[in-house]
Amino acid sequence: MRTRLLPLLIVLMAAVLLALGVPLAVSLAAAEQQKVVVDRIDDTARFAALAQFVTDAPTASRPSTTDERRQTLRRELDSYYGVYGIRAGVFYSNDAAMANAPGDWLLPRTGEVRGAFDEALLSRRSHDPRQVWPWQRGRLVVASPVIRDGDVVAAVVTDSPTGQLRSRILRGWLVIGAGEVAAMLLAVGAALRLTGWVLRPVRILDATTHDIATGRLKSRVAVGGGPPELRRLARSFNEMADNVQDVLEQQRAFVADASHQLRNPLSALLLRIELLALELPEGNAEIASVRTEGKRLAQVLDDLLDLALAEHAEADLRLTDIGALAEERVAAWAPAADAQGVRLVGDCPPTTGWADPITLSSALDAVIDNAVKFTPEDGTVEVSVASNGDSTTVRVSDTGPGLTDEELTRVGDRFWRSGRHQNVKGSGLGLSITRALLAAGGGSLVCTHHEPRGLTVTVRVPRHAEPR
Repeated sequence: MRTRLLPLLIVLMAAVLLALGVPLAVSLAAAEQQKVVVDRIDDTARFAALAQFVTDAPTASRPSTTDERRQTLRRELDSYYGVYGIRAGVFYSNDAAMANAPGDWLLPRTGEVRGAFDEALLSRRSHDPRQVWPWQRGRLVVASPVIRDGDVVAAVVTDSPTGQLRSRILRGWLVIGAGEVAAMLLAVGAALRLTGWVLRPVRILDATTHDIATGRLKSRVAVGGGPPELRRLARSFNEMADNVQDVLEQQRAFVADASHQLRNPLSALLLRIELLALELPEGNAEIASVRTEGKRLAQVLDDLLDLALAEHAEADLRLTDIGALAEERVAAWAPAADAQGVRLVGDCPPTTGWADPITLSSALDAVIDNAVKFTPEDGTVEVSVASNGDSTTVRVSDTGPGLTDEELTRVGDRFWRSGRHQNVKGSGLGLSITRALLAAGGGSLVCTHHEPRGLTVTVRVPRHAEPR
């Protein structure tokens, strides 16, 4: 969920920063250019003030005369060009130069300079130049009229290079970009903290749900940080878990109490059956059938009591040599397998795992017992131990009749037995008890097909203790 929420927040924050940064960059460029334009306007106004006192105007019959004011204007323009590198000139309406710097700069016939000059002759300052961008090479042209006795007699024109202006705009943009990057990094950090704060209760809730689903019913969500809605959800979840645990506890208590209470009357009944058998002829079929059913009922009650205790018991987890334990169980079941004509073999290298030794022994007993029980004579049961990543597995494979795909989905259900195996002794609770015992310690039991025939039961336990 975080991988989906975080990119969305980053994209939104980037869009906001761009929406703020782009107008700011445009405004900065316009402000920098406006400063330059204002300076040029001031310069042209100063030169126009000097030029209005230059009285002679050159004609074809009377060449331009040199006077002190003209010389002053030329010195000012030359100094201006020498210091700033800005071309400047004062031109009469007939395009003749009153004074210009450099001396070879003349009015062009067309272009931006000509447009500004013509506009100044109309007794108004030229329009602001087009915006200059850092990637454009261009010049800024500003023109102002020279007015004497209410008439426009000439115009001052400045033609400025834009290199420094573009450099200042670019530096300003770099500062804005650095600020945007810093703001983006800060926003990403804030988004990480925000998503962590929002999703942490969700992760805890998910982990707690998994713990409860795997049998650790006492797990609860710690109601801490996060939005108020998620804190209320955590409290509601804990209330629900408490109610579910209470219901399950009542169910287990009922099963345990019922099994315990029924055992005494059943034991008395079996004793009376044995006494009654002494009064009847030996080998009476009815008495034998009643005795068999009574023992089967006693076994079912014992298994129900074991199941209730298994679902309620706390696992004593510790680091255990799974290989040695499995090898011990193989040796213990070898005589029973030999008596049935089944070959029981084990491949149990030293491999550690995090398990309750007593619980795991009981689980392996149930699984090996089933494998030997359902394997025909001259068949084979193989027990192998291996480690895989974070878990250690014990696989018990047999060459018996196996189960269908539909039957595999029901393995471990209480009182369920395959219709093809109803004649085999058992209550149908063995694997249910085994699963409950394993789940209490974070383990699991999975049944799959064994090729070419038979069944493989995999008992899995964690290799390391789970963090709490």
